[in-house]
Amino acid sequence: MRQIVLDTETTGLNPRTGDRVIEVGCVEIFNRKLTGNNFHRYINPERDSDEAALAVHGLTTEFLRDKPKFAEIAEELREFVQGAQVIIHNAPFDLGFLNAEFTRLGLPPFSTYCAGVIDTLVQAKELHPGKRNSLDALCDRYEVSNAHRKLHGALLDSELLADVYLSMTRGQNSLTMDVAAETNAGGELVEAGPLGEIIVVAASHEEEAAHELVLAGLDKNVKGSCIWRNFSPAGVTAA
Repeated sequence: MRQIVLDTETTGLNPRTGDRVIEVGCVEIFNRKLTGNNFHRYINPERDSDEAALAVHGLTTEFLRDKPKFAEIAEELREFVQGAQVIIHNAPFDLGFLNAEFTRLGLPPFSTYCAGVIDTLVQAKELHPGKRNSLDALCDRYEVSNAHRKLHGALLDSELLADVYLSMTRGQNSLTMDVAAETNAGGELVEAGPLGEIIVVAASHEEEAAHELVLAGLDKNVKGSCIWRNFSPAGVTAA
């Protein structure tokens, strides 16, 4: 599967009031491996950045003045993400800006070129409810070094997010019932063969009787029916 981790920097917070994209950074992942095939462009937004935004990314009007306009990099960006699953931290923000840039050029929204979007902020909130889930916080949590991150940068943040995403989802591809692949002595991939039969060992009559005694003791302590009665299958006896 081809995935693209994407981040942008902008002149402000709202594309509806004229704020523009000034940097796009993309990092390619293929089958959960970083490929090194990245996309990075600075963009002349044809306007100044807000002071608050400038303090975050440090990209001055002077620095961006000789950079290409978005219209000049739109086709490159579209081709790079075409058909890939795109991974973004706080996706509505970046997609809102990119969709606005593409619409301004009379093109379909940026998101229509993507095979799907994963929002790592949503994922992180589900995995770590009630905790800070900024990119910096996730770097600390997953031990991804961000010591070199003094200012926000689209490519740097995409590289950090790629490492965070791979760490955050590390166990997912092993929790399947698919037939595994092994390597033979010559290093060639071979099928591991069908999964073995799952054997269920039923409790003996003595074990069931002992279990019932434990439940009865719990019933007495709570002066009623203990909660574990809800998980005891009625009418099931050992074979």
